[in-house]
Parts: sequence; structure tokens; C-alpha cells
Amino acid sequence: MSYLVLARKYRPKTFDQLVGQSHVVQALTNALRSQRLHHAYLFTGTRGVGKTTVSRILAKSLNCETGITEQPCGVCAACTDIDAGHFVDYTELDAASNRSVDEIQQLLEQAVYKPVQGRFKVFMIDEVHMLTGHAFNAMLKTLEEPPAYLKFVLATTDPQKVPVTVLSRCLQFNLRPMAAQTIVEHLQHVLPAEQIQADVQSLRLIARAARGSMRDALSLTDQAIAFGNGQLIESTVRDMLGSVDRSHVFTLIEALAQSDGLTVVNTCDEMRQLGLSASSLLEEMCMVLQRMAVQQSVPGASDASGDPDPDALRIAELASRMPADETQLLYSMCLHGRAELGLASDEFAALTMVLLRLFAFKPASQSAEKKTLKSPEKPSPPVVSPAAAPSPLPAMPLIDSALGQVWFEIVEQLVNAQKIQAMTRELAMQSQLMHQEANRWVLQVERESLVSAANIERLQQALHEAGHTVSLVTQSGTVSDSPAVRWAQRQQQRLSDVEEEILNDPVVQQLISEFDAKIVPGSIKTLTH
Repeated sequence: MSYLVLARKYRPKTFDQLVGQSHVVQALTNALRSQRLHHAYLFTGTRGVGKTTVSRILAKSLNCETGITEQPCGVCAACTDIDAGHFVDYTELDAASNRSVDEIQQLLEQAVYKPVQGRFKVFMIDEVHMLTGHAFNAMLKTLEEPPAYLKFVLATTDPQKVPVTVLSRCLQFNLRPMAAQTIVEHLQHVLPAEQIQADVQSLRLIARAARGSMRDALSLTDQAIAFGNGQLIESTVRDMLGSVDRSHVFTLIEALAQSDGLTVVNTCDEMRQLGLSASSLLEEMCMVLQRMAVQQSVPGASDASGDPDPDALRIAELASRMPADETQLLYSMCLHGRAELGLASDEFAALTMVLLRLFAFKPASQSAEKKTLKSPEKPSPPVVSPAAAPSPLPAMPLIDSALGQVWFEIVEQLVNAQKIQAMTRELAMQSQLMHQEANRWVLQVERESLVSAANIERLQQALHEAGHTVSLVTQSGTVSDSPAVRWAQRQQQRLSDVEEEILNDPVVQQLISEFDAKIVPGSIKTLTH
């Protein structure tokens, strides 16, 4: 006997077996129980959530030999024939491949004949949004006033493309994507029946990869059984799916919390060598950061010690070490960073930039306690990167501005000439020139992660090539006058000038006066650098 795939073998045959769609089940069972039956139903939802399955169960409920019932017997000729796809009064039409007006007219020609074997004729049109406009028009009259023995069941993954004239004639149900935990629980019911051993973590990986589709989850389970030679183990399932090991995620988040840029770069390089997916990493980071944010904002929402997830304690530890505002910021960067990966020729270079961006945008509360210990009498100003412009910036007093302007001009020349890049550029932009002697310059740096022998050597070499034969010395301390600060202030001034120019434009003033027009805050941006 040939093997029957899990998605077909465990397809629900009654409403009681349908998983994760209780709102649809309740409405249909109540309608069947009271026999208040609509003539047309529209089931919407993503792939694999049960649209066709609900249609078949409904057809059995309408035609079961025991009578119209919410619990079809499953053993009569009508029930078994519908399950096998041989019931003459139940017709399924795939609109993706039968979308023209001719196919719909051929279907509607059958509507004039009464049922041959059952109580009702049921026309099920899958992916109905694929029908042409003429096909929709051809079925409108029959859809609105069908014979008493005819029921329409329409299904679609894209209800926005279904004409409103069709929507208004149907009773609509939205089948929701399955929650990951619901999929895990269903797999824990299916696999023992198949005598397959599986650990919970492997099932969670499959559930996340299924993205709400129970059919996809069962198909992935079939694949994982073959891949793992009859066993589902986290490591093998992760290899099959190409998922990123959580250890990489934890390493990166911890490095970002400690402003350890070197570890971030090295970890990204290691993942590149392992052939892992950069997009998958950002997705995993979003999941972990979301759980961290919940624990930070609602401490009593979950008990890490009682959580069956073995990563729960590590996530709780990271949540206690990273400030809440940094967690929120990093989550947003990872979420939006996935869209940026495809724009770069090297996705891991783009991944590195997405993660290092946190260093440039860290909130002012970063390491507040540490900075207070260093200099309690002077609260440190926020570190501003060029990428942060043109956000409004408060005026900042500059310390020893001869030196600040000199260092700003030198760094600007190096940046424009592309003599310094990446972390070396960041070191120059975020440092403050404190002393300038004949052959020795002292730079004050606030972020210790920027200070490395390699960065200092590269910056010193760039200065030599620009004609400044000096040796660099770095010291730790609060930075109040850096090229980044000056660059951001200059950009802010440019933005203010542009905004003033636009507001004073006669055409803009006329629009504001006559039409109550408004300039959206933040929509004006400078394009020059």
C-alpha cells in the first residue's frame, strides 16, 4: 500500500476534528442545528488553514443520510464518497486553472438539474478571486437566487480581489492562521500515532516555519521525518529548515548590549562561513527581542523558571541586562532590516550594518549607571551619528571649540576622501580632540568598544597620508564635542533653513491659507551632505 502523506491522512473529517477555527465551527454547527442555512458561503484565509476542508465537512453535513446535521456520520455512502472525491452532487472547481466565463457557464448549467444522489448540490469554487470579470458577472444571478437545492461555497486567499457584488451575496467567514502553539499541540497528537519520536524544540521550529498553515506544518513534518530517518531532533530539523541556532542570536544580543562591535562583526562572519541565512537571523532576533520586551514592560506576564522553553531563562537574563529602550530600538531595526538585505549585493555586509546601526542610535539612557560613576557631576549628552540626522537636536555647549573645529575639518576630509571606513570612521566621528601637540594628539572616546589597536592604527595611517604625521593616544571620558555632534548640528541648521525657505514660499503660504494645508512634521529632509 502506498504511503499517504500526513496532510491527507490527518485531514479533519468532522467539525470536532478541525483545529484552530472554533469561531467558524461554532457558527456553522449552530446554523446546521437550527437549519438556518445560507445559500452561499465565502471562506477566506491564507493557505493551509482549512478552507477546502470546511467546505467538504459542510457538504457532508448537508447530505449525510442521517439528515442535516452538524455531526455527519462519516460511514454512509454520501460521507464516504465526499471524502473520496467521488460524490456526484459535490463539485470542486479550481478557479486558478478554470477562470474563464466558459468554465463557469458549464458549471452553472448543472444547477438546473436536481441532485442525483444527495439532498443538496454543492458547488465549491476554490481561489475564486482568480475568475475573470465576465465569469463573475455570469454567476451573479445564480449566486443571488439559486435553486433551493443548490449551495455555493467560495474560497479565496485574497478577498480584496473579489468583487463587492459577490461579497454582498455571501456569508463570509475568515479562517485565521494557526497559532504556533496550536500547531505544536496538534503535531504532539499526530506523531505518537505515527510512532515517531520528536522533541518539543523541533516541533516549535516546524510550527514557526509553517507560518500559521497546518497543512504546511504537516508537510514539513513529513520532510523532517525523512531527513531525520524517523526521528525529529532539534539539530536535524534546524539543519533541514536552515534556521539559525539561537546561540548566535544570544551572542549577538549580548554583544550589542555591551557595545562589543568586534563580537558582532566576528559572529556575522562566522554565520557567513556556516552558510546560514541573514534574514533568518533577523527573524529569530525579532522573536527573542519581542519576548525580552514583554518581560521588561510586564514583568509578571511570564515565569521564566516555569516556562517549558529551555531558552526562557537566557532570554530573561538578557532582558535584565539590556535597557528597555534599546530593546525596542533593536527590535525595530531588525524588523525593518530584513527588507534592506535584498538591496545589498552582500546580504551579510548588510546584516552587519543593520546590527552596528544600534551603536549610532543608542538612546541617551545607555549605560546611564556606568556613566554616572565616571562623572556624576556631568550627565553625558547623547551620542549622535551622521545617520541620525536630520532629527531635531537641542543646542549643545561645545568644549574647547578651536580644537573641535580643527578635528571636525580633518575628519570630514578623511571621510569625503574615503580614507577611513566602518569602525575606524566611527572612532573618528565619535571622538573628541583634547590636546594637540607637535607629534602627539590625544583623543577622548566615550565608547570603549571603538578603541582597538587596529582602529587606532588605521586612523593614524590615514592621518599620515593626509599630511598629519602624529601619533594618537586615546583616553576614556565623556565626549561633548565630536565631529558627529558638529555634523548633526550642521545638518539640523540646514534643515531649519530649508524649512524656513519652504514655509516662506508664496505658493506654500497660499495653499496653507486657502486650503488649510499642512506640512507633515518630519517630511522635509536635506539631501546635501
